[in-house]
Amino acid sequence: MEKRVTGLGGFFFKTNDPDSIKNWYRDHLGLNTDAYGCTFWWKDENGEKCSTQWSPFKKDTTYFAPSTKEFMMNFRVADLEGLLEILKKEGVTVVGTMEEYEYGKFGWILDPEGNKIELWEPIDSAFL
Repeated sequence: MEKRVTGLGGFFFKTNDPDSIKNWYRDHLGLNTDAYGCTFWWKDENGEKCSTQWSPFKKDTTYFAPSTKEFMMNFRVADLEGLLEILKKEGVTVVGTMEEYEYGKFGWILDPEGNKIELWEPIDSAFL
């Protein structure tokens, strides 16, 4: 089977007060927070620098829609366009259309329990 997910790209969750919760995690757990949350840097099996994002969102965010869940996972993938085509053929619900930015491509799917999953083909060098 071709490589699909290559790592955890991020964990996003809803909270009543994102700034307060970022400060709590900074003050008590030492997370280096910024406006978006906290970026964790690591190296993959090839020694390439990679990132994983931790981000609190406002409770009323629509970014997780159509999911009504309190969290959304982001997985790093090797070939987003190819993977989305495979997932469609496998009957997986694809949400919206792929988007592309200077830091990578993004696509979204739903798992069988309605959890929205963000798939990210990263360009980590955009953050360096």
